[in-house]
Amino acid sequence: MNKPLAFKVRPQTIDDVIGQEHLLGENQILRNMVENGTLSSMIFFGPPGTGKTTVAMAIANSLNRPYRIFNAVSDNKKKLDQLFVEAEMSSGLVVIIDEVHRMNKNIQDALLPHVENGLITMIGATTANPLFSINPAIRSRVHLFEFLPLTHDNMITILTNATNAVGTYDVDPDVYETLSNQSNGDARYALNALELLLSSSKDSHITLDKLQRIANSLNISMDKDSDNYYDTLSAFQKSIRGSDVDAALFYLAKLIKVGDLESIERRLLVIAYEDIGLANPALCGRVINALEASKRVGLPEARIILSHAVIECALSPKSKSANIAIDNALSIIDDKPYQTPKYLRLNAVGMKPEDMYDYAAPETWYKIQYLPDELKNQQFYFPGNINSAEKSYAENYEKLKRIKRTNNLKSLKK
Repeated sequence: MNKPLAFKVRPQTIDDVIGQEHLLGENQILRNMVENGTLSSMIFFGPPGTGKTTVAMAIANSLNRPYRIFNAVSDNKKKLDQLFVEAEMSSGLVVIIDEVHRMNKNIQDALLPHVENGLITMIGATTANPLFSINPAIRSRVHLFEFLPLTHDNMITILTNATNAVGTYDVDPDVYETLSNQSNGDARYALNALELLLSSSKDSHITLDKLQRIANSLNISMDKDSDNYYDTLSAFQKSIRGSDVDAALFYLAKLIKVGDLESIERRLLVIAYEDIGLANPALCGRVINALEASKRVGLPEARIILSHAVIECALSPKSKSANIAIDNALSIIDDKPYQTPKYLRLNAVGMKPEDMYDYAAPETWYKIQYLPDELKNQQFYFPGNINSAEKSYAENYEKLKRIKRTNNLKSLKK
């Protein structure tokens, strides 16, 4: 089999890995874990080509642990069940899951108990943000480690080592410089481009001119100033939040060029509820409809639908009041999980009927105290910049605040 260059030069142990010094450098967490002979279930997340799967394999090799690769997109539950049987017969099996954010519910349900009891050690790899894309049940059982784009020096070292590993070539330094700049920290991209350059050259002297001719023939961009993918996503959301419609469209165009419709849709949905929210509640529904339509037609036509949604989101009034309100409530829960008042519980054991919540008395509902006694005067929601959409909510909120709520339900029924 004629294996790709990126596969041929893949590091075998953590000492061979170039980059990710914040995790694998001297006295850093993953290196210490390997040197101590321990391994926990983990998820590696970060941009493409930063070594997530490679490091997972190198860790297993360094610990002399058997490992198997499972792809959450193309592999099925039957293969996973076979891995569980293998794990029963061999000690310390590591299951490396590519595209871990794409696991369906059946696979997650099958995986959870075996990760929890230690039958397997799972190392997941994903380009998606695990705080949004990974099931909380999985997240709670693993450690998350972020992989950073490889530095310019990392890329030069990787390319130089790869060239030396495959034969005798005289590569001009500016070729490595250009490949490094163009790859944007993605080693796989750079190695694939280098492989094409080496295999298509009739002599061993590799010049920038040859690289440029290949780039032109394949319509490859040689832009040295391309942004990191995650930075583009961040700028996309901030531009909409800042109501700069032209900047929002610019970053949307960059994301469309990447072709990751899933990330665009997820980010737009977050924007609709986080940044626009109660300032324009109807827009949240329209964004959902636009995203469903874009999925149906796919790219490139989806660009038109996404453009509609982005323009409307950018020009809409903004309110983060709902976002701030739930964060305020969560901060209280983090401090102490206060008990639900007895009269609001599903089974209010030991209470007299007159002291219990009355499902047949809607005229009393808005007069009841629903917060625990310790929090009865606590306010979580603060209306945002009052505009036509949120104004009615704010007015109703202030009106209800003036009503003295009570936990004496008997007095409300008289």
